Amino acid sequence: MTVHLSLLRHGATELAGGFRGSIDDALTAEGWAQLRNAVADAGPWDVIVSSPLQRCAAFARELAAQRGVPVVLDADLRELHFGAWEGQTALALMADQEAELGLFWNDPYAFTPPAGEPVLAFAQRVLAAIERLATAYEGQRVLVISHGGVMRLLLAQARGLPREQLLQVEVAHASLHRLKVQAPCLLTEV
Repeated sequence: MTVHLSLLRHGATELAGGFRGSIDDALTAEGWAQLRNAVADAGPWDVIVSSPLQRCAAFARELAAQRGVPVVLDADLRELHFGAWEGQTALALMADQEAELGLFWNDPYAFTPPAGEPVLAFAQRVLAAIERLATAYEGQRVLVISHGGVMRLLLAQARGLPREQLLQVEVAHASLHRLKVQAPCLLTEV
């Protein structure tokens, strides 16, 4: 069972920078332009699967209508919930939580932001979604529109990186990456 997966990160948002996580901020005009440019010569896709957060879902709906393909929202493709850190920048956290922020950057699996979602639980949620996609869309081309954390996780898995390097994976706004998914969730970058 093989699925050809394109991963697209949302574009720039109203609350630029910082730990947005589950904050449901909208795309800016620049963010819309970034996404439209990213997919202009890309595809085709058989289905678009998106995080339900508006910074992903709004563009997913627009693109699906333009391309005449179905769109599916999957809550398991949401960004990591950063708990008390949501809406804050790393610079702001450096003022009073420098040690904790350092622990998170060094190994996000070993340190969870206060009241946040553990990265291990996040990884299990995202990988379960990808396994469902691989089963549901076997042999198809799927565009997943999601978040930086989701894409870092999937790219790190595909590259065989140790867990401590998760946050070192670069994923720019509106960047498009390609993976091949083979059961039971073996990811390879193409």
